[in-house]
Amino acid sequence: MPSEHETVGAYALGILDDAEATAFEAHLAGCEWCAQQLDELAGMEPMLAALADLPGSGSTPALGDSLSARPSPRLVEKLVDEVAEKRAQKRRRGFYMIAAAAALIIAGPLAAVAVNGGSGGGGGQVTASAQTTFEAMQDKRSAVDPSSHISATVGMQQKDWGTQTVLELKNAKGPIKCSLVLVAKNGQRVTMSSWSVPNWGYGIPDAKTEEAKKPLYIGGAAAFKPNEIDHFEVVTFDGKKLVQVNA
Repeated sequence: MPSEHETVGAYALGILDDAEATAFEAHLAGCEWCAQQLDELAGMEPMLAALADLPGSGSTPALGDSLSARPSPRLVEKLVDEVAEKRAQKRRRGFYMIAAAAALIIAGPLAAVAVNGGSGGGGGQVTASAQTTFEAMQDKRSAVDPSSHISATVGMQQKDWGTQTVLELKNAKGPIKCSLVLVAKNGQRVTMSSWSVPNWGYGIPDAKTEEAKKPLYIGGAAAFKPNEIDHFEVVTFDGKKLVQVNA
């Protein structure tokens, strides 16, 4: 990873991510050399961007001569190489970020359930859209485990890409970490979502707080069509099955 001295050009162009920019700014506060280089680069963002996009470095001196504020040719070359490399890194990171974003888009806001852990007085809060989507789903399957007494209802909706689900979980006491696992008819297992159950739990009928009385609604998505699904399992991270819902 390059040192803070070598990120001044990328910072001037605004192509650092938040963590990198924060680290550079902390370094900049005590580094006169970087502050001077940053002053030289003020207003040069468009030209540096053009330099970074050029193949090779043969055109660097000609374009560098046209800059109103000119650092040394060696610095320009170094900055161009640095910015080009940063852009390549960002493109590589962008590919994986796009793939992850696509998965979130598939699950929609259902994947954005905010579960607050800890042992304080606050309770777990879920996005209203997950519960709203669950209530609108026509295809729902339910089960109550005779041992754990946990109640689970899975709402399903077929999509072009597979199946969207929303799980409603009740009588789940914490603290535990759980996953919703889809088991296909061909035997494949897919983890659709995971979450933490705080100390106060979810959907506890005789709970002392309103937060603990509320069920958990959490969304998931899988590539299998509904008719390819055998059942769903709510399992703990150490492999204990809490409840099974047949599809």
